[in-house]
Amino acid sequence: MNKSEFHANPTTGLTTSREWLRLLAPYREPNHVRSFGELFLTGAVFVALWVAAWLAFSISYWLTLAISVLAAGTLVRLFMIQHDCGHGAFFRRRAINDWVGRVIGVLTLTPYKVWRHSHSTHHATSSNLCKRGVGDISTLTVREYQALSGPRRLAYRLYRSPLVIFGIGPAFQFLLRNRLPQEFRREALTNWVSAMGTNLTIFIVAGVMIYAVGAGPFLLVHLPIILLASSVGVWLFYVQHQFEDTYWSENQAWSLQDAAFQGSSHYALPQPLRWFTANIGVHHVHHLQSRIPYYRLPQVLRDFPELAEVRRMNLRQSFACVRLRLWDEGRSKLVTFAKAHEQD
Repeated sequence: MNKSEFHANPTTGLTTSREWLRLLAPYREPNHVRSFGELFLTGAVFVALWVAAWLAFSISYWLTLAISVLAAGTLVRLFMIQHDCGHGAFFRRRAINDWVGRVIGVLTLTPYKVWRHSHSTHHATSSNLCKRGVGDISTLTVREYQALSGPRRLAYRLYRSPLVIFGIGPAFQFLLRNRLPQEFRREALTNWVSAMGTNLTIFIVAGVMIYAVGAGPFLLVHLPIILLASSVGVWLFYVQHQFEDTYWSENQAWSLQDAAFQGSSHYALPQPLRWFTANIGVHHVHHLQSRIPYYRLPQVLRDFPELAEVRRMNLRQSFACVRLRLWDEGRSKLVTFAKAHEQD
């Protein structure tokens, strides 16, 4: 299939990815009853699981950790609601989206305004080789990697190692890096207000929780939830764009529609995991129409089953993505370090 085209259902007469923008536009309308229901249910489940993990602390810490896994999954779902709010997709009014996003940002340790800015940049530049570096996972081309000195190659290898990218990196991002914006320009003042406001609220909420349950129990319950949720979140983001037949292009040939359909995967997860991840696996549709609420994405696939096969990847297949580290411009594929060395 030509990378500039996506052949749609023949009965629709649509052949290019650009035309899908018009076709998917009606799905952008949120249902406020559904949105508030999703928000309330997810928040209630998270609180219930957190309390259950704390109560289990006096029985067995292993039981606490087991419950924390479910709580972490629910926190990922809350982050996805924050994500939809950032796109203006969860509610019709921007003010409601923003305030819900800010409140959830206290739980996810993510200053809403700062994240919304970097994530909108990601959507506007995803798969563009000339605009890497904001809101994405750093990816070098084979040629760029081969031009590096030995120490810099080692640094890149360490960065792309599973331990760093799915373990140390997420912990650093959510616990430390999110505490301060990375910009110091005058117009970035609102980002600093967002970050400091989020930090202050986190401090107050954490202080109340420590007063209520004690510092030790609070940290032993909440820290595993945060660490696991952050790692899962980075894993999801990784497999949505870092797969073998993904799409990267230079400025002149790059298009938003091709980046959506060719550079974003359909991560077809089992039903329980789709609930915890709020259908973010339907990522190609999300990148094409980011204003579609997550609970309407399955409806899109039901109405247009041909979309379900675009860049489809199941859970087992996704683990192979971990070994892919470099973009091979000649073969238009992500490749392993070993494949890159073949060209040295």
